[in-house]
Amino acid sequence: MSAAFLLVTLIVVVTPGTGVIYTLGTGLARGARASVVAAFGCTLGIVPHMLAASFGLAALLNASAVAFQTLRYLGVAYLLYMAWAMLREKGALSVEGASAPASDLRIIVSAVLINILNPKLTLFFFAFLPQFVDPRRPAALGSMFALSGVFMLVTLVVFVGYGVFAAAVRSRLVSRPGLMTWMRRAFAGAFVALGARLALSR
Repeated sequence: MSAAFLLVTLIVVVTPGTGVIYTLGTGLARGARASVVAAFGCTLGIVPHMLAASFGLAALLNASAVAFQTLRYLGVAYLLYMAWAMLREKGALSVEGASAPASDLRIIVSAVLINILNPKLTLFFFAFLPQFVDPRRPAALGSMFALSGVFMLVTLVVFVGYGVFAAAVRSRLVSRPGLMTWMRRAFAGAFVALGARLALSR
């Protein structure tokens, strides 16, 4: 495993994207425990990208314009839905008490969907990761899984850090409803911006 791979992995994970925004929002709304659940869900959302890159499903997306466009617009629609949900106070920044076990599944499902449709992950796994694997070697598939596992571990650790930090400042924000409203709008705006960028991507 090269230092270049670890460096780029850290940069990709730390850079704010849909998963980071969702984990931060969950930490602010529901506390540390729910943010860890969100981080776990975002990490699970990496698995489809890993499998697609490992078994060559990326070639299907590259070869089929219809498949790519379908995936892209599903991502745009879901990001816009998340923005609307936040503005309606039913998303990650609707301030609630301690998260109930029944809400964990909803958090995980939302997090998985967000990362499945995350174009940053698509680019990383389909274009960057294969550069570190020699397809001629018998253990090429194992190498892909090993590198993907490292990426997932880094994602989980970093996202948990983001979420726990958000939960730590939550008490100061919850007591200021006006600030929470503006933060909800800011997070909704971020999802709209990410959706617009995805819609305009080629």
